[in-house]
Amino acid sequence: MPEQPTGPSTMQRRSAARTAVVWDALREALGTVPAAKPRAVLDIGGGTGGFAVRVAELGHQLTVIDPSPDALAILARRAEESGVADRVTALQGDLASLPGLVPAGSVDVVLCHGVLEIVDDPASALDTLAQVLRPGGTLSLLVNQRHAAVVARAMAGHFNQARQLLDPSAELRTGDARTGGAGRRFTPDEVTEILDRTGFDTLAMHAVRVFVDLVPSSLVDLEPGAAGALVELERAVATRPEYLTLGTQLHTLAARR
Repeated sequence: MPEQPTGPSTMQRRSAARTAVVWDALREALGTVPAAKPRAVLDIGGGTGGFAVRVAELGHQLTVIDPSPDALAILARRAEESGVADRVTALQGDLASLPGLVPAGSVDVVLCHGVLEIVDDPASALDTLAQVLRPGGTLSLLVNQRHAAVVARAMAGHFNQARQLLDPSAELRTGDARTGGAGRRFTPDEVTEILDRTGFDTLAMHAVRVFVDLVPSSLVDLEPGAAGALVELERAVATRPEYLTLGTQLHTLAARR
C-alpha cells in the first residue's frame, strides 16, 4: 500500500496561515504563565474553541460564551483532550445575555472575533464588552475588512457584487446574495472611530489574510516549504499600514479606558 502522508493537511496549513498573525498578537498581549499572572479571558462567540483552548494552554482562565450548544459541546471535548478542561468554562448565551453571565469589571481580556459583523448595533456591542472589562483591560477585535472584499469579488468576476460592497449600507440589507451574505464589514478608519467612541484606545492594528485567500492551494501544496513561507509573509506585512486595506480581516488590540 502507498505510504500515507504524515504532515499537516492542506486545511491545517491554510488554517495556520489564516490565524498566525492574530495568534502572535494575542499571545504577546496575554503574556505567559507562570511568568505572568493568569488572566481572566472572555471569548464571546468563541464557538468550538479555536482560540480559547490555545489560550487556556498558556495557563489562563477562559469563559466562552456562544449561542450554539453543539459548538460548546465540541469546545468541551477539545478542552478535555487538550488537558485544559479545568481552565475553560462554557456558557450558552450571547451579547444580550452577557451582563447576566459575567460580572462587570471582572475580565482582563475579551476576544471578540467575527461578532461585530452580525450584531444589530456594533457600538452597543462594544459598550457591553467594555462593561465586563476591567479598566485597562484588553480587547482583541477581529472583523471582516471591506476593501479586500471588493477586490476579491472583482477578481472572481463578480463585478456587480464588488460595486455593491462599495456601499457600506448594502451589506446590511437582508444579507442578500449581492454581497455574499457575510454581514457587515469595516475599514481601518471605521474600526478606530467606533473603538474611540465606545471608550477604547487602539493599541495596534494588524492586516490578516493578505495573501492566503488569494494564493491557489496547489502552489502551497506542491512547493516545498511554501506553507511556512506564506505564514512568514503574512507576518511580515501584518503591521505595515499600507497593507491594512488588503487584508481579508482586520485585527485590533485595544485597551478599555
